[in-house]
Amino acid sequence: MVDFQFDKNWSLQPIKGDTGKAYMGINDEAEKIFIKRNSSPFIAALSLEGIAPKLIWTKRTGNGDVLTAQEWLDGYLLSPQDVGKRLDVIHIMQHLHQSDSLKNMLYRVGGVERQAFDFLSAYAQDLPLELKRNQYLMRVFRYLEDHLPDAVTVQACHGDPIHHNWLLSEQGRLYLVDWDATMLADPAADLGTILGRYVSYDDWPSWLTSYGLKEPGESIQRIYWYSGMDFLQRIKTCYLQQNFKQMNQEILLLKRLFIY
Repeated sequence: MVDFQFDKNWSLQPIKGDTGKAYMGINDEAEKIFIKRNSSPFIAALSLEGIAPKLIWTKRTGNGDVLTAQEWLDGYLLSPQDVGKRLDVIHIMQHLHQSDSLKNMLYRVGGVERQAFDFLSAYAQDLPLELKRNQYLMRVFRYLEDHLPDAVTVQACHGDPIHHNWLLSEQGRLYLVDWDATMLADPAADLGTILGRYVSYDDWPSWLTSYGLKEPGESIQRIYWYSGMDFLQRIKTCYLQQNFKQMNQEILLLKRLFIY
């Protein structure tokens, strides 16, 4: 059920997801658009750069919500196997992380800056007792606590480049979608999610060379740290959502990387 005011010429159909803010809009001519409520204002810059689907318009509703409309693209979301193999995933990450214009725009729209300690603190805050009692998870946490990366110059980061946020259009163009978690951080945060989940550890150096790092070995330890941090945070989120099946899957993925 749509719970906000909108143009009467468009009917809205909620799109399944964890935010409850995305809709497919259809007008009388059967045209489709992707509509999102209170999306990141960063979308406009990403659209111009070709990283996100084309922005069509932005409107404010009667109740104060801001709606963004982007072109509707038929296609499919990448599988976990796809993400680790595609060169265009690498190129989009490289473009995002090396763009000074995107970084400056994200600062202008109020982007949040986060260093490694902020991630560690967010996980530890209000950590459920059951997760504190899990000896394996606490060993991983202690490792991360003892190997905290040094602060770095932050860049624009997606914040959640998981496989279902990669959309491949029918025309073969790849886009990164769902920018609600965007932030200014060490690019290793994004890379840790991708490499930790979708790329064999032995293949990390070649992936990072394609990404443009001349000395990838110097970055692997930081990416390893952020990968573990990403898994812990997802495990915590799954626990709080009582999604224990997914939580156990995340723990199994973490154990492939952190073997204790």
